[in-house]
Amino acid sequence: MISKEFLKAGHAPTLFSAFLYFDMSFMVWVLLGALGVQIAATLGLDPAQKGFMVALPVLAGALLRVVNGVLVDRIGPKLSGAICQMIVIGGLIGAWAIGIDSYSHILMLGFVLGVAGSSFAIALPLASRWYPPQYQGIALGIAGAGNSGTVLATLFAPSLAQAVGWQNVIGLAAIPLIIAFAVYMVFAKDSPEQPAAKTLPEYMSVLKTADAWWFMAFYGVTFGGFVGLSSSLTIYFNSEYGLAAVTAGFLTAACVFSGSLLRPFGGALADRIGGIRTLSITYVVAATALVLVSFTPSALPVTMALLLVGMGALGMGNGAVFQLVPQRFRNEMGVMTGLVGMFGGVGGFYLASTLGLAKQWTGSYQIGLLGFAALALAALAGLTLVKSKWRTSWGMGGAQLARI
Repeated sequence: MISKEFLKAGHAPTLFSAFLYFDMSFMVWVLLGALGVQIAATLGLDPAQKGFMVALPVLAGALLRVVNGVLVDRIGPKLSGAICQMIVIGGLIGAWAIGIDSYSHILMLGFVLGVAGSSFAIALPLASRWYPPQYQGIALGIAGAGNSGTVLATLFAPSLAQAVGWQNVIGLAAIPLIIAFAVYMVFAKDSPEQPAAKTLPEYMSVLKTADAWWFMAFYGVTFGGFVGLSSSLTIYFNSEYGLAAVTAGFLTAACVFSGSLLRPFGGALADRIGGIRTLSITYVVAATALVLVSFTPSALPVTMALLLVGMGALGMGNGAVFQLVPQRFRNEMGVMTGLVGMFGGVGGFYLASTLGLAKQWTGSYQIGLLGFAALALAALAGLTLVKSKWRTSWGMGGAQLARI
């Protein structure tokens, strides 16, 4: 998958730094979901409040990705990333020092953690600008595999909370972020090929292009499904199967790992067979898995198998989308990463919040899961509609070197 030509084509230290920054940022982005069972027990939250608590960082991260997308093109990816990392580290330490004793306080922290989620719009352009079109899938797959940080949160946060308390976990989370920040400042470099800064109307001009909206919709489903489930599954396993917070965290970590691990494989597969074909397959698999999970199989191993497959498909879909975006919008990668990433976060907010509302109103998560499966099928229909045009009109700027 990683050839000698690929290693020579870009800048490996920057690619690693982008991955680590993204990884640690995603770890804290979903921290409230990983600690959701313990936080809800302490603060006495109902299902709708729990759903909104884990959805708010996702929404904040989504909105801030647009800001960071523009910032990347104005001052460069490296400086943008440094600023955001300092904000998140300061927010975690401040919340731990002051203490959190109400629902409003946890929502305030959730907004700060959204800054970590917006790292997507920085880490991907930082890596992307070092690599030619034929290696965009694998390069952005590796950088984007930083969403594996969600595995770390769901794997370790519940156990640590049981040992030292969930408020102390919030303070401890700043330590790996500080290490990642040091690595980033030493090894990350901006590519010498930086696009010229544009005015705000020029940035937003991509919204006049239908393809930009298609990409936003497609990523809203793949990444939205991934992060929405990553934030919600610990609570889901606790509610539906009566699992303790630590056990629920372990199972959630396994599901998240599946999606994170397969993201770079999705990008590499898209380089080989085309992003459109890869993305089409992932939508079918993900929708099928979500429909089956919505019926809440009585056997937990069956649910786990379905979620592993579904999350894996969504992860591969994330890689496939970002194999395609640079082929169409290479000179607008900063703002396009922000816009596409924003819709990914909006999709995650929608899924996490509707799962909480569905449980509150109907006593079951089924409506929320079926609704998102329908969105995956709608995205498949849209992709089918545009694929012929995309394959015949993207022959400029080196895109002919990559499979579409």
